Amino acid sequence: MKAAVVSATNPGKVEIIEKELPKLASGQALVDVEYCGVCHTDLHVAKGDFGPVPGIIPGHEGIGIVREIADDVTSLKVGDRVSIAWFYQGCGTCEYCLTGRETFCRNVKNAGFTVDGAMAEQCIVVADYAVKVPEGLDPAQASSITCAGVTCYKAIKVSDIKPGQWIAIYGCGGLGNLAIQYAKNVFNAKVIAVDINDDKLQLAKEVGADLVCNPLTDGDAGEWIQAQVGGAHAAVVTAVSKVAFNQAVNSVRAASKVVAVGLPPETMDLEIVKTVLDGIQIVGSLVGTRKDLEEAFQFGAEGKVVPIVQTRCLHEINDIFEEMEQGTIQGRMVLDMKKQEPKAVEARARVEEPVAK
Repeated sequence: MKAAVVSATNPGKVEIIEKELPKLASGQALVDVEYCGVCHTDLHVAKGDFGPVPGIIPGHEGIGIVREIADDVTSLKVGDRVSIAWFYQGCGTCEYCLTGRETFCRNVKNAGFTVDGAMAEQCIVVADYAVKVPEGLDPAQASSITCAGVTCYKAIKVSDIKPGQWIAIYGCGGLGNLAIQYAKNVFNAKVIAVDINDDKLQLAKEVGADLVCNPLTDGDAGEWIQAQVGGAHAAVVTAVSKVAFNQAVNSVRAASKVVAVGLPPETMDLEIVKTVLDGIQIVGSLVGTRKDLEEAFQFGAEGKVVPIVQTRCLHEINDIFEEMEQGTIQGRMVLDMKKQEPKAVEARARVEEPVAK
């Protein structure tokens, strides 16, 4: 099968190779991958930011059809459409796995980082950890919900936002536009979108943001939000920016939560006096559990959340990484495993041309 693997010699890049998968072990299923979304975390993995993993297949926004199951698998059947998510498998017995916080398992396996992921024509999953995709949900769109969608959905859950309250979403890219939709259409909140790119703010308006703020033209977002609505009741930060985190703390009302989702390399500044006197909670939120993903999928199937995706072929993955670093991507780039490299298609067409007599 064709697969993208993290380059051992070119940091930040992947190589397209032919790779053979091992035979299925107990509890596993073989999935024919249809689509795999490209997440900023994939770029971190390729760069070795979380530790070097040369040779690993990235990808944790995978959607595919079950081709084969091990003899002892009962949770899936051949033909099921399922996820290949960042939360690939937990130990199942620790305090986190047993109390509904399985993503924090200390022995967790992550697709596309500690085990091979979905940027390949096929992938092996642990059957009990693969979440079924409901009928009516487009598989390319489902790929975005597998990580970006469920991450935002869970973060808004963690924020404790209530219907009619104001929530600030910092960063309106691949995660942010989904966060806006979940906040607006599922939690019935009023949404303030914050970004430094006007095109992303325009998209934010189109998907439901009530107010938009560009700190480059409107000034400090925290001060702007305080002036506009008296402060947000919660903030979710998907932006990969230290400044966004700092402004988010200053944008919320007393006794509110700031939920950290983005992973900038810097350390955020925190005014301790304000944090204490205003009772502000700053909490991290890490993707979502299998149950969270099941719920996030269902809201997508009901049309309450519609991921904005653009399909590309596997061979374009390094180009996508460059576009990601340049901040030029709208919505989510999704690899279509059936879409062939243009040159390969042209070459095949030439071979298939009838010979003139």
